[in-house]
Amino acid sequence: MSIVFENINYIYNAGMPMERKALKNICLEIPMGQFVGLIGHTGSGKSTLIQHMNGLLKATSGALYFQGKNIYEKGYDFKSLRSKVGLVFQYPEHQLFEVDVFSDVCFGPKNLGLGQEEVEHRAKEALRLVGIEDHMFFQSPFELSGGQKRRVAIAGVLAMEPDVLILDEPTAGLDPKGRGEILDLIKQLQIKTGKTIILVSHSMEDVAEYVDRIIVMNQGGVMLDGTPREVFTHTEELEEVGLAAPEVTYILRDLKKRGLDVDTGAITIPEAAEAIAEALCCEIL
Repeated sequence: MSIVFENINYIYNAGMPMERKALKNICLEIPMGQFVGLIGHTGSGKSTLIQHMNGLLKATSGALYFQGKNIYEKGYDFKSLRSKVGLVFQYPEHQLFEVDVFSDVCFGPKNLGLGQEEVEHRAKEALRLVGIEDHMFFQSPFELSGGQKRRVAIAGVLAMEPDVLILDEPTAGLDPKGRGEILDLIKQLQIKTGKTIILVSHSMEDVAEYVDRIIVMNQGGVMLDGTPREVFTHTEELEEVGLAAPEVTYILRDLKKRGLDVDTGAITIPEAAEAIAEALCCEIL
């Protein structure tokens, strides 16, 4: 099963002087279990696209299929959709509001109409899955660090047991250590649970390292779609729309210009280190 966009268009303020076409003939298929990076400059359509996936926005035209059903058909169960397609917003404090962490994570599954025992079981499992220790369960969520808030916000969505987890800039405002911890957590969740993960990010380094597939948005349309290595071969096209390749790509190209016969196709730091070591060994020999 998958998420399928079929000629999706979305117009903000349709029929008004400020009318703007935010999505243009989007045709995409996202198979279950894939880790997808969604990138694009501000205003490219990223946030609009993900808000269609769980029905927060409705397309002006086109069809959107989840698990084989068109969500725009009359009588479609949007409550069920939103329990299966979970969205974690950029700033977790917008999703945290209860008196303590445990109550906050219980909120989602409770709204699904589950019994109290199942609600609490799901909340405990989700919190432990994201690395929140038991002694923190009854702290106020507003006493937590930025990284811990991110974890609790993710746990609140995971407790609803979605098939798809969408994260909108989940590392925004975190220091490098916190960023790495959150991204490692997301990757491990994907490996352990097999969930579909959609990561919205401005960081080329992050998507290069963690995702299986990158979708590049530009002016409301899909500009590029492929593996990280495939997408980052289009450096000039990315730069033309205000994006870039990972920093290591530019470093390797500079080394190549300076005479080191290095493979410039690496897109992560470990790959770059290996490419440089191999080139240096060849020079010595």
